[in-house]
Amino acid sequence: MTTKKTAISGRRERVTIERTYEGVSLADVWEMWTTKDGIEAWWGPEGVAVTVRSIDLRAGGVLDYTMRATDAAHVEFMKQSGMPVAIDHRVIYTDVSPPRRLAFSHYADFIPGVEPYEVLHVIDFIEVPGGVRVALAIERMHDDHWTEMAVKGWTNELEKLAKALAA
Repeated sequence: MTTKKTAISGRRERVTIERTYEGVSLADVWEMWTTKDGIEAWWGPEGVAVTVRSIDLRAGGVLDYTMRATDAAHVEFMKQSGMPVAIDHRVIYTDVSPPRRLAFSHYADFIPGVEPYEVLHVIDFIEVPGGVRVALAIERMHDDHWTEMAVKGWTNELEKLAKALAA
């Protein structure tokens, strides 16, 4: 897995995380990112369960889901951070180009003491010999600490995706 930073004109800098999945098809990886069952199988860091409430997979469409801390460490982290144990989230798809690209805007409205703001995510799915490379570009958060937490979270989630694809 690799991580790199790139500057984007007119927007915040992006951080890109790349991960290659061996022995899977582009269709398999796309399905994990775009269906209720797929998303619920891996989305969210370890110790967090995701429930998809609705999904409308098209540009302008919405994914509504709830993330709920399920292990003691995450429950304690949420409480110490002044955040509820379960948080409802909404992403708005900005680009749905099966099976090569998915982009969405996520409203970061869950950070105590910080005015809500939009975070753009762009995911490219690239066929490589023997598998699929996923390149996930996310805009930097409002500070280095939260950007680092986002990168750690997505790195963990991409590992969970590998396990879900292998199952």
